[in-house]
Order: sequence, then structure tokens, then C-alpha cells
Amino acid sequence: MESNGSLPGVLIQEIGVQCGVLEEHVDYLQKQFTVIPMKEFLEKKQELAEKISCIYVWGCMPKVDYHLLHSLPNLKIVANGGVGIDHLDLKLISSFGVKVTNTPNAVSNATADMAMMMLLASARNLLQGYQVAVSPETKCFPFNWYAEEVTGATLGIVGMGRIGYKIAQRARGFEMKILYYNRNRRIKDEKSVDASYCENLSDLLQQSDFVVLVVPLTKDTKKMIGKKELQQMKPSATLVNICRGGVVDHDALVEALKHGEIKAAALDVTDPEPLPRDHPLLKLHNVILTPHMGSSTQATQRLMMKDMIQSMNDAIAGRPVFNEVIAN
Repeated sequence: MESNGSLPGVLIQEIGVQCGVLEEHVDYLQKQFTVIPMKEFLEKKQELAEKISCIYVWGCMPKVDYHLLHSLPNLKIVANGGVGIDHLDLKLISSFGVKVTNTPNAVSNATADMAMMMLLASARNLLQGYQVAVSPETKCFPFNWYAEEVTGATLGIVGMGRIGYKIAQRARGFEMKILYYNRNRRIKDEKSVDASYCENLSDLLQQSDFVVLVVPLTKDTKKMIGKKELQQMKPSATLVNICRGGVVDHDALVEALKHGEIKAAALDVTDPEPLPRDHPLLKLHNVILTPHMGSSTQATQRLMMKDMIQSMNDAIAGRPVFNEVIAN
């Protein structure tokens, strides 16, 4: 694409199509950067490598590995759209003197909204109701629906970070009893939303009618919800996952749903994404699946883009970087 050599270069995967950077975002980016799609970079690597100071990661692409980092001598920052950075090797990137940022503030409201929508849709049999309403076989509407009450129910939030806190705020509107499990107790936050801290995950699982997962995917949280944890939940409980699919053992979840160990699951994330088309989760009537769309609103994606641009400009100017993620 046409470039402006006086502007710093930013490497993106591609423009538009299914997983590329939105065209309107590219138009905005081009006001401050020379935008270089991966295909163009690979064709003109010798010419473009030194011009690139930023990598703009959208939808986990482009893949940032040793070979890409080694080929970009003037790279200053990898800006990631979204909160999760499990697809990025922070220690590797840091070893090249390159900073990493994400966009936690931008996605909080939309993702919390998604969690409540998934919870409500599952509790009130929304998909089954839709199927009855539109089916050509329907002669009358059933009156005796077997659904779960949300108002006054107990909500267990696993991970009381920005998004978990926003979910708790929304749950208060439904007069829910709020429990939370977190690495560190958040006394100020728990008081403001009238939440109770659970020192052990098992305590939360045993008491909750709805369990919402809002943790990053790390070595400590990978498959943190497995067979044992699912058996600790109520048979009437629903599991809602809006963080990362790898936090749940899918094989154990299938068995728990089949055998009535829990009532239902609502999953905006899976591992892998998408699931193989013959995966058992796709065939279960008590599962709601959506395609990782928690932050997919126009306003949120625009905020993500602006936060990423601020971080890139900070890095180029040598200022403290907005939303920097530090490798542990």
C-alpha cells in the first residue's frame, strides 16, 4: 500500500477480510504511521525492516516470534488489542528491548455486558425459546418453561480484576448475592459492590448458582476448571466463560454437562477457536457458544485502537508507555 516515509512504520497482519485490521482503523492509523501489511513486509523486507517501530497485534496476529523480532532492528513496541496476552512471549519480546501493551480499560464494559448476556440467555433458555418461536412446527407456545431465576441468585466471579468488578456492578442490579475468588483480596472493590471474598475456589463453586470465569490464561490458570471443580458445583449451576478457553478442561466439561453434574455452560471462548466441527460441545442442548465476541462493539474496538496508538506514540517518543505489560 502507499506509504509515507516520514512517518514511523507499524506492521499489521492485513487489512479487512475476516481477521484483519478494520479499514476505518487503518484510515486512522495512516494519519500517524506508515501502515505496512505483513505480505508487503515479506516482499520488501530489506527495504522496510528498519522503518518498522511498532507491531499492531489485532486478533492475535501477526504472530510475534524470534524470527520476526530479530528482523526488526528498530522495533520499540508490540501493541496488543484486548486484555489477554497469552499468545505473546513477554520474556522473549522483552529480551529484544521491546515493550508490550494491551487495552484493559477499553474492553471492560463490553466484556462485562457480554458476561451478563450469556448468563441471562442461558438461565432463561433464550436459544430454545427462539427455536420454538420461529419453528414451522409450532402450534402454540409452552407455558411451563423450566428456567432459572437470576434475580436473587448467587453469582461467583473467578477473577476480580477490571472486568470482574464491572460484572459485579451489573449483578447488583439483579439483586444477586456476589462471591468472588481472586489471588489477592480486593477489600475496597468488594465493599463498593457488596461482594464476599472466598479464600478457596471450592467454597465459591459449592455456593454459586452461576460461575463466571474472568482470569488471564497462565500456567497457573490453565484448566483450572476441571473434573474436580465441576463436581464441586451445584447440579443446577451454570458455568460462564468469557476469558480464555484454556482455563476450562473441555473434556471434563462435556462429561459434566452430559451427566448432569452442572446444568449448563455459556462459552464465548473455547480452545481451540473455533472448535472442530465434530466437537461434542457443539451438539449439547445445554450449551451456548459464541465466537469470542466479548469486546466486539464499534465503540470498544475504536477505544482499543486509540489506546494502542497512544501506547505506540509513547514508546516512539520515549515516554512512559500507556498500559505497558511487564514480564514476570
